[in-house]
Amino acid sequence: MSTTRPARIDPRGPRVSAGITAVLLLVVIGLALGTAAAPPSSLADRATEPAFLLFVVLTALFAWGAFAGVARHPYGWLFRTLVRPRLAPPAELEDTAPPTFAQGVGFAVSLTGVVLHLAGVPFGLVVAASAAFVAAFLNSVFAYCLGCQLYLLLVRARVIRA
Repeated sequence: MSTTRPARIDPRGPRVSAGITAVLLLVVIGLALGTAAAPPSSLADRATEPAFLLFVVLTALFAWGAFAGVARHPYGWLFRTLVRPRLAPPAELEDTAPPTFAQGVGFAVSLTGVVLHLAGVPFGLVVAASAAFVAAFLNSVFAYCLGCQLYLLLVRARVIRA
């Protein structure tokens, strides 16, 4: 493990991040459904839609969290700077590996939506954004991280190492 990446984080940070992500994914879904009645025919038109552009930004943020780690994610910085100083210390800290893996799952889902949208698949972006929204909503509201649970399942099955 790298010494530059903290091994443990405040578990409320990923929940705050998931809340921000869920709101932005709802915006993507709303914008995409608003233009679904008349889908653009050309690749250039599809690539310049506001819903698509916002979804690309969210895909890049998922990639940031997956490859740089959740401790280095911009939402993590927002949490540490603006939110955590106003809260009591956490009861316990969380390992960074499961939420970082979850960011990778979010990246894979959102990248799939980007590719499907560019390929002209009807509602490809909406389906991918909706799947990501469900996961972000569950994490932010119920502290149930689907990607983290998948990580733990894969570790128990010895498919990946902790």
